[in-house]
Amino acid sequence: MKLAGVFTVLQTPLTENDQIDEQVFEREIEWLIECGVDGVVLAMVSEVLRFSAEERRRLWQLVLKLVRGRIPLVASVGAESTAIATMLSSWALNDGVAALMATPPAAFAYLPGEISKYYVAIIESVSCPVIVQDASNYLGQPLDVSLYVDLIDAYGQERVQFKPEAKPVKERLEALKNKSGGRARVFEGQGGADLLDTFPVGIVGTMPGAEIPWALVALWKALTVDNWKRARAIHAPLLKLVSFQTTLDAYIAVEKYLLVKQGIFTSTRQRGPLGFVLSAAVQSQIDLEFEGLRAAVDRG
Repeated sequence: MKLAGVFTVLQTPLTENDQIDEQVFEREIEWLIECGVDGVVLAMVSEVLRFSAEERRRLWQLVLKLVRGRIPLVASVGAESTAIATMLSSWALNDGVAALMATPPAAFAYLPGEISKYYVAIIESVSCPVIVQDASNYLGQPLDVSLYVDLIDAYGQERVQFKPEAKPVKERLEALKNKSGGRARVFEGQGGADLLDTFPVGIVGTMPGAEIPWALVALWKALTVDNWKRARAIHAPLLKLVSFQTTLDAYIAVEKYLLVKQGIFTSTRQRGPLGFVLSAAVQSQIDLEFEGLRAAVDRG
């Protein structure tokens, strides 16, 4: 399956004892498919950093069972050591995921040559595409653009793809496109906030959260048919909604709140310890911006 379009990062519904709520998870996945997403992803916003390696494997195995081959799954395998990351990579490939995504280690400082070895080890441990994710807006340090280019040179643009999130996003994307001779296949990763800037530069898709798939699918479709008037009309209220998501835990909290609001989730429970909790006042502001976005999409 081609990796392109709207690849939604799943939220993980949890029971009161912090286990995966399979019934709610199935409802989320069915809803996303009905909304027209092109693929699903298990990544940081799915709370994978708060799951053990074995739990991460059970998580993607469950998603594969629920998806039933209808759309591709990308599984995050980033870890604090090369050994764990390559173990996760081998498991995921054997279990049938379509592609992998890997953040660099975040808890320890590393030398530039070491991070290159980390990604080479992941790529060479599997035969599927690997998406290199720079999540330094939330944790870790930015990856050098030259690392991306070296990986494309070594493995090709289909085997190695990118989700660069370090600021400034547009300028770094332009540098990557220029240095790679336009070969880099890139996903936008800011919840759709940077789509109007990055789409003209050249991206193959976006990886937003699971809370407003109907809006991101509509926005992506508008951009692909060059309907910039509709794209701007959707993007303006979307940007206001994304503005509440300033940290990783804020992303999770807002997304789960809106999934409950739309009847998909039954609980906003996250694995702790938490770094962010929504106040009643902020919830009211989110409600207002959500209705504005819904109206913009419905206007057609």
